[in-house]
Amino acid sequence: MAENTQRINEATTTALATISRKSRLFTAALYVGALILGAILGYIANDDLKSVFDFIATIFTRLFSFIAVPVIAVSLITTLSKLSKGSKGGTILGYTIFYTLLTTILAATLGAVIFSYVSPENVPSDLSGKAADAVVQYESLSYLQHIISIIPNNLLQPFVAGNVLSILLVAAAFGLGIASMPDSKSKSAVVHFLLGFQELLFILIHWLIKVLPLGILAFTAQLVAQLEAGVIIGGIASYFGCVISANLLQMFIILPAILLLRGLNPLKIARGMLPALAVALFSKSSAGTLPVTIASAEDNLKIDKRVSRFVLPICTTINMNGCAAFILITSVYLLQNSGIEIAFGTLVAWIFIATFAAVGNAGVPMGCYFLTLSLVSSMNIPVALMGIILPVYAIIDMIETALNVWSDSCVANIVNKEVKGKLPEEVPTVD
Repeated sequence: MAENTQRINEATTTALATISRKSRLFTAALYVGALILGAILGYIANDDLKSVFDFIATIFTRLFSFIAVPVIAVSLITTLSKLSKGSKGGTILGYTIFYTLLTTILAATLGAVIFSYVSPENVPSDLSGKAADAVVQYESLSYLQHIISIIPNNLLQPFVAGNVLSILLVAAAFGLGIASMPDSKSKSAVVHFLLGFQELLFILIHWLIKVLPLGILAFTAQLVAQLEAGVIIGGIASYFGCVISANLLQMFIILPAILLLRGLNPLKIARGMLPALAVALFSKSSAGTLPVTIASAEDNLKIDKRVSRFVLPICTTINMNGCAAFILITSVYLLQNSGIEIAFGTLVAWIFIATFAAVGNAGVPMGCYFLTLSLVSSMNIPVALMGIILPVYAIIDMIETALNVWSDSCVANIVNKEVKGKLPEEVPTVD
């Protein structure tokens, strides 16, 4: 009897695994099909059809932004609120910070190596002069003011403005505050409310993911239509090539190598994170992609929820591989165009500057462009050339965001493996 029961259980497990595998393959095929169909429709679309694609893409972008802000806050608060002695929360955070800094500094170093090897030519002075007007409207805060803007002056302001770093600070303060409360009905009520709200958010996320192929189709069609209109790279082709090459090498060589060294399969992780990578590519916002990133990690790769809902919100705000490479290459290129000789020591210094500046970047569209502009302006580096970079930055931003989300996914999977079997059983809250 026991043997028959065991055979039935094994058969059931095998059948469920087969169904799950077929479901993942069907989902992947659906996303690839949406990409191909979107590309075809975007190429042949008339103005009316392009307007429809723009409409659908805008709706999805707004929905992602709408749900991303509370997901970041609630995920971090609920995780931190359950920290206690022996919870291993500090261990998870330690691994997260280590691998975030490791991947980011590798990205900046790769950018320095590629810039040194390619040695992009300077832009003609008359062309950079004409670009000055294009960048004036984007000049904003100094870098120190950028740091100050992260500190909120009221509770609602970060959420209304969508300031990801401010939200991170508020959520961390609330989460640690709840963790420090003595066990009581009041604490239990707060935690129960937050956990219930979190589950509600993830129900909404799964509903959104079910119709995501329609969004991918619209995003792809919108992009193809924009590219068909023409993107003028002009005299900065070599600079553009440096940035794109650094991002692609980090994405396809460096990060997979780190995964392999940690005994993880990059192809399996990439397949599981395909929905998040697709959304990141077209939305150009790692913060906006966060709901899909967490859902993909938990549903497709079975990452422990205590890891995914703690690591990914933090990584979304501080793990910016693509931004590190862009900051270094762009800043050094601006220096070079200003007549400053780029020595080995200059590149080494900028590796560290770019790494720590990238940590302060917001995971929103064009966030890295604004951050770089603020940084170089605060150093009195001429920024007129940023006007020439602006027309091609949309493409750079897409690849950067996909790289950032891919890096977040890699860090989460590595941390999940590092703490596997080490996390204690979750203790129910006091009723």
